[in-house]
Amino acid sequence: MSIEERTEHFREDFIRLRNEIGKVIVGQQDIIDGAMTCLFAGGNALLEGVPGLGKTLLVRTMALALDLQFSRIQFTPDLMPADIIGTNVIDQSEDGSRRFRFESGPIFANMVLADEVNRATPKTQSALLEAMQEHRVTVGGTTYTLDQPFVVLATQNPLEMEGTYPLPEAQLDRFMLKLIVEYPSREELTEVLVRTTDREDPTPQVVMQKENVKEMRVLCREVPIASHVRDYAVRCVLATHPGSEFATDMTNQFVRYGSSPRGAQALILAGKIKALLDGRFNVSFDDIRSSVKSALRHRLILNFEGEAEGMTADRILDSVLEQVGHTAKAV
Repeated sequence: MSIEERTEHFREDFIRLRNEIGKVIVGQQDIIDGAMTCLFAGGNALLEGVPGLGKTLLVRTMALALDLQFSRIQFTPDLMPADIIGTNVIDQSEDGSRRFRFESGPIFANMVLADEVNRATPKTQSALLEAMQEHRVTVGGTTYTLDQPFVVLATQNPLEMEGTYPLPEAQLDRFMLKLIVEYPSREELTEVLVRTTDREDPTPQVVMQKENVKEMRVLCREVPIASHVRDYAVRCVLATHPGSEFATDMTNQFVRYGSSPRGAQALILAGKIKALLDGRFNVSFDDIRSSVKSALRHRLILNFEGEAEGMTADRILDSVLEQVGHTAKAV
C-alpha cells in the first residue's frame, strides 16, 4: 500500500471515529481530537474542567467505539496505590501450602479513565507514573507489562476547587496534552438537553479494533519532518525557559521552570497527526503551532510574581507563538 493510500486510510478512520463519538458527545471537537491524538500518538491526556461537562462520558464512549478493554478508577482521598496497580495476595492450596499470587488492579486495561485524578493524594497519584511512561508496573520486585495499546485519560477539576491536590510535576509531564474542557454554547447545551431528556442516549458502535490503533500508531511516527520545522518546535520549547536566548519577556518575568524535552516530543507527534488529518505526509509550521498550548501549558511552572499577578501559562505561550513565529518565517 502506498504512502498516499495509508495517509488517506488514517484520515478516514480518524474522522469515522470522531463522528461516532460525536453521536454521543455534543460539540467539544477540539477535546475529542486531542484525546484521539494522544491515543494514536501513544501518549496520555489530561482533561480539565468543572464537573458535568462530559469528560468521563467522552472517554467511555471512545473506548466503546474502539472495542478496547476499558477501566475506570474513581480517585478519592482514601484511594491507595495498591487499589490501582494491584497487590500480592496469599493463596492456600488444598494441601495447606501457601504461595503469593498477583491480583491485578484496574490499571491492567487498554484505556484507563483516571476520574478526578486530583482528588487523590500525591502518593496515590504517583502510582500511575511507571504505567504512563513505561507501560508496565512493578509489584513486589516483579515487573508486569501492560497490554497494548495502553493509554491513560485523566480528568481533573480546576485546582482552585475544594478537596483537590495539585498533581506532582513529574506526573503532569507524563501527560502528552492537557485539554481544557469549556462550558457548552447555547446551541450545544440545547442539543445536550434534547439528547438526554427527550429520548434515550445513543450508543456508539464499534468502528475499529485495537489492531487498527496499533497500525495508526506506527504510521504517525513514520511521517517525516523537515529539520527547520523540527528546529521550530525546539525553539518554541526553549522559549519557555527563562534566560534562554529564545525566551520572551513574559517568560523571563513570570516563569520559574519551562517545558521538559517531553514537551518537544508532544509537539512533534501532535504535528504529525495533524498533517495526516490534512492529507499531508509532512509536518508544517502550522501543525506545530496548533498544539503549542495543549502540549506545553501543563509543563510551565510560574514563579512567585507570575502567581501573584494571576498570570496563566496560555498567556505566556501566546507570547511564545508571537515571538518565535516571526523568527520561523525568516528560516
